[in-house]
Amino acid sequence: MASFERVSPALKEILLKLYRAEKPVEIDHHLYEFGSVEYHVQSSAADPQNNYLSISTPLLSQGAMPSYGLSSYSTQMVKQVCSDAVEIVEPAKEGYQLTLKINFAKIPRGKDYFKVITQISSVQAVILCSQLKEMLRNVNSQDTSQGKNKPIKLVYHPREPFYVIRQPQKITAVFPLRFKEHSDVIIATAFFQELMDVGSSEKWAKAPPCTWSPIPPPELRGEPLEDLSTNGGFVSFGIPLFTNRVA
Repeated sequence: MASFERVSPALKEILLKLYRAEKPVEIDHHLYEFGSVEYHVQSSAADPQNNYLSISTPLLSQGAMPSYGLSSYSTQMVKQVCSDAVEIVEPAKEGYQLTLKINFAKIPRGKDYFKVITQISSVQAVILCSQLKEMLRNVNSQDTSQGKNKPIKLVYHPREPFYVIRQPQKITAVFPLRFKEHSDVIIATAFFQELMDVGSSEKWAKAPPCTWSPIPPPELRGEPLEDLSTNGGFVSFGIPLFTNRVA
């Protein structure tokens, strides 16, 4: 499964190194994470204040329809998270969905610089979250007056689809779980069973309900068999529509 880590530790380390450098540093570095995310960091000693960060990341797509480039909503979310020291370069460098120009001279000195660079290092997570929010908004706007809607298949990694189902009172997200190692299956099974027990307690009554099952939930009946073949079961989260969680 994709990592839940929001900030890229390796990217953060490189940006901090550039920011703290006492003299201009020449860098042209490619960084790979999760097997499919690529960062390209460029810094020139001739222009040390303007540094370039390009990102190539799998884009969330619906079903078999691939996504190309960032939507205007995702671009706006990136602008909101990043500081005045960051400018989106258009068009992005070839082979990347996003290129940022970072002006270190505009990053405040003192303790705030660490926060700013941490925000920049989370840009890939911002892209993914903004796409998911946008798709959930579209699902939320669907009319369910005639009953349940067909599950919407979303793809981040080619072999890791998940599903979103719009129901009258909630949106349900279902994640098929696949693991390479049998030991991981045992750990995950115990974890999600424990998560269900904790979630059913009064203390966590307001949290979105979580369920785990070794077989596909009824909502996925009729979906392709290859998408439902797992060794870790299925975990589902229900998001009530009367809350502001889909925003």
